[in-house]
Amino acid sequence: MGHFGEDLRMERLSRGIALEKIATVTKISQRHLLALEEEKFRLLPGGILAKGIVRSYVGALGLDTTQWTERFMRACGDAGQTLDDERGWATFAFNVGKSRIMKREAVETRWRWAGSLLLFAIVLTAAFLTFRYYGLRAGWWSTLLPFHDLGLRLQTYWLSAYDWLARRFQ
Repeated sequence: MGHFGEDLRMERLSRGIALEKIATVTKISQRHLLALEEEKFRLLPGGILAKGIVRSYVGALGLDTTQWTERFMRACGDAGQTLDDERGWATFAFNVGKSRIMKREAVETRWRWAGSLLLFAIVLTAAFLTFRYYGLRAGWWSTLLPFHDLGLRLQTYWLSAYDWLARRFQ
């Protein structure tokens, strides 16, 4: 075992703090805390998350986070372990932000199309009602519809069917 994990463990024990208490306070799983103490850095999540675990652990012990983070980075380098560089996380964060913006723009586009279709339907309905109003006032609306007699026939059939059903179920 190297110096980093052993020193970290000794600091925790000298303060009389149980690993379970640190896990509860920091919300970091005990397996990650044990991986730090045993210098099994491959078990830790990569890059900035591993640094965050170290900062939280060391902060819970009341130690200097900057100094211990640098020691952690050196211990990782000595163990042949390379952490993901900050650029990888910056790219990831950029892509997440870009994805959120694209989703928001897609929703806004859908709302614009829905509003446009609603506006078109309102204009079309207003045009129809205006056309019908002036057609009824001028008297040419009934001549415009070739199925005017069909409506009267359907109404007659409906009334006779209704009367037949009413007589059957009385």
